[in-house]
This record gives sequence, C-alpha cells and structure tokens, in this order.
Amino acid sequence: MAKQVQLTKQGFNTLKDELEKLANVKRPKLVERLSYARSQGDLAENSDYTNAKEELEFLDGRILELEGVLKNASVVNGNGKKGAVDIGKKVTVRVDGQKTIFEMVGEWEADPKNKKISPESPLGAALIGKKVG
Repeated sequence: MAKQVQLTKQGFNTLKDELEKLANVKRPKLVERLSYARSQGDLAENSDYTNAKEELEFLDGRILELEGVLKNASVVNGNGKKGAVDIGKKVTVRVDGQKTIFEMVGEWEADPKNKKISPESPLGAALIGKKVG
C-alpha cells in the first residue's frame, strides 16, 4: 500500500499544475521530437534520438511519480490543534533574539530557501506538535 502524502492546498495545486504541464505540453513535444529523430535514419549513431528517448523516459518517470503522489495525497488545511505547530501553519522561531518565520508543509513541498519546512526535516521534526511558548 502506498504511503499517504500530506500536502497543503497550495502544494497540491502546484504538483497538479506541474503534472498537467508535463503530460499535456512537454510530453507531446518530446514525442514529436523523438519521432522526428527516429525518421532521420540510423538510430545507433543518432544522438538526437538517444537524447530524446532518455528525456522521455525521465519525463514519464516524473509523471508517474506525480500521479502517485497526487493519488495518495491528503490535503491538510492547517486547522489542526489550536496553538500547535502543524502542516499548513506558520511558526515563528526565535534564536539568539533573531526571529524567523517558517511555514510547515508536506515533504513534497519542502523548500528551505523559501522557509518552507516539513516534519521530516530536523527542524520540522523538532517543531511539529509544539505549542506556543
């Protein structure tokens, strides 16, 4: 059984948009490029064909991965325990008098550079479920 994936509504929509773009825009263009490269003759020495084939395999893998994540997604709205750190909530951390605001998100949305952390990260694991104070 596949693992349930927690996502915020924004994270779900971002992954859904990526899937739609890959499946409906990028993949058809890549298939067309592969067909054209195939028509150019000897495939053994056709680097365009080899590159397009590898890109298509990678793209198909990403599409399958995103489909699996979205199929097993549980959208979290951040209305969990009041006053406790949970997915979908913002948390302010103060270290040495310096305040930093993080957003707790699902592991597929984590982006530390943009202060989005998941409970799977060391900081997220330390914060999840904690109360104010």
